[in-house]
Amino acid sequence: MPLDNGVKKNWIEIQRKHSVPVNAIGLKIDPKDSNTLKVWRDEGIDQFVKK
Repeated sequence: MPLDNGVKKNWIEIQRKHSVPVNAIGLKIDPKDSNTLKVWRDEGIDQFVKK
């Protein structure tokens, strides 16, 4: 199920501030949390990691 556009925009803005994968509320994503990491990659949020 695709993310709501508002959630995705918010998640992108939060991710731009962090150098590690974070969820939509700004908490670091546990490497064992494969479901969240899959959504993170599938929705393209991974492109916005702070470098």
